[in-house]
Amino acid sequence: MARWGGRARPAMQVPSPSVREAASMYGTAVAVFLVILVAALQGSAPAESPFPFHIPLDPEGTLELSWNVSYAQETVYFQLLVRELKAGVLFGMSDRGELENADLVVLWTDRDGAYFGDAWSDQKGQVHLDSQQDYQLLRAQRTPEGLYLLFKRPFGTCDPNDYLIEDGTVHLVYGFLEEPLRSLEAINTSSLRTGLQRVQLLKPSIPQPALPADTRTMEIRAPDVLIPGQQTTYWCYVTELPDGFPRHHIVMAFYYPEEAGLAFGGPGSSRFLRLEVHYHNPLVITGRRDSSGIRLYYTAALRRFDAGIMELGLAYTPVMAIPPQETAFVLTGYCTDKCTQLALPASGIHIFASQLHTHLTGRKVVTVLARDGRETEIVNRDNHYSPHFQEIRMLKKVVSVYPGDVLITSCTYNTEDRRLATVGGFGILEEMCVNYVHYYPQTQLELCKSAVDPGFLHKYFRLVNRFNSEEVCTCPQASVPEQFASVPWNSFNREVLKALYGFAPISMHCNRSSAVRFQGEWNRQPLPEIVSRLEEPTPHCPASQAQSPAGPTVLNIDGGKG
Repeated sequence: MARWGGRARPAMQVPSPSVREAASMYGTAVAVFLVILVAALQGSAPAESPFPFHIPLDPEGTLELSWNVSYAQETVYFQLLVRELKAGVLFGMSDRGELENADLVVLWTDRDGAYFGDAWSDQKGQVHLDSQQDYQLLRAQRTPEGLYLLFKRPFGTCDPNDYLIEDGTVHLVYGFLEEPLRSLEAINTSSLRTGLQRVQLLKPSIPQPALPADTRTMEIRAPDVLIPGQQTTYWCYVTELPDGFPRHHIVMAFYYPEEAGLAFGGPGSSRFLRLEVHYHNPLVITGRRDSSGIRLYYTAALRRFDAGIMELGLAYTPVMAIPPQETAFVLTGYCTDKCTQLALPASGIHIFASQLHTHLTGRKVVTVLARDGRETEIVNRDNHYSPHFQEIRMLKKVVSVYPGDVLITSCTYNTEDRRLATVGGFGILEEMCVNYVHYYPQTQLELCKSAVDPGFLHKYFRLVNRFNSEEVCTCPQASVPEQFASVPWNSFNREVLKALYGFAPISMHCNRSSAVRFQGEWNRQPLPEIVSRLEEPTPHCPASQAQSPAGPTVLNIDGGKG
């Protein structure tokens, strides 16, 4: 039975990671428009904090989550602060942030007492007590700030009603209980005030390098931009470095490893810095202004290596398309062995961070490294990717890429709510499949992406015409999006397009930072031959559930002994 003590805060000692970083995030104007900056900022928590990661769950700040990760125990320790407790709260995780089919822990009250228990919701939102209690309450305490709940949960439980906590985005869900309940089963999430928050729970345990003593800052901000009254805008602002600005290394937009920095200034470097902001304005609101930007931390004490940024995945072209009404359609882009052989140094490059990117229909993204025809390791994977939560993430392990290696980036899309095909492009209703990798030492290779050969796509449209009564316009004046729009999306046309993307030659974009391709033949290139693929990881189940309670824990939320 859990009790509240007299101390101001819980003092439970849990494993602390060596890295002290706060959650990275992008600026969002709530319910109006989304501003995505290709940057993520990290701060550091106090060294003595047993819960270095913090995030408010609801806009009002009623619920605040702190957490820590023990990789040795494969367990996440949570601390939930409830500032204004009424009759109870729900907290948990689900695939896309729904309250249906969610893995939950619930604090609820009836007329006689209060209870804490592991629960789950079915497809109708009805809540059920879990027969396997994997959320374990460790401590509860009343303070002037509110009620603190400290509990833990293994990454994997092998309970079919539980969520598997893995690398990548986690959709946290919450809800408020306004009135006491006769039982947990009386809860239906559809009647509650609920919400979601996205985080990366499994933060990497990487030592945070100290900033040099001479570190200075520079802010590059949009100058009070009037956001256009249109759905998609890419807005660029260019600023000039001071005359005679010498060579420096940027060491924080996230923290660069201590051996590398992003070079700017000095001889041979551009004097201009460009900030690009993607404004998503779905309600086409006018009159809004923005001064978003980025703060750069830089030093004159140059590090051993210049860092670089490379784009992997698919080229921005409409030849790569997703049919409508698809639940999990996969498109794949390649950085081929021919390109890496030509463009990478013999000593290789070392990837230390990654930012995955799609538009609105993206659901999963993964980049895999292959060598000698065999997939060897994951560069970055997000099985619960959301286009509304994009950040630069430090890799748990640096991935080295050598000449002749292949980098394969695959994106999974859901177009269930669309009537027409979704083509590749820059618009928010078009799609992308990109991994921006951060690496050192810098090379001239800035873009290593592919797309299906246009000639083979034209053959697809001709085939559709032969086997369908509805005519698809293949005349020269029809654009690729127009041709895709006229395809009747029966099962034959879907499967043939999927097969085409799986075997047709590709057009490679093996580009220098000048946007000029490396010398060579890059059209009608064969797909890389992969003879061995990585197996999906098997969830690790806890050795024993002997310490788990058989049912919910009884609490005394008035602070007395229960």
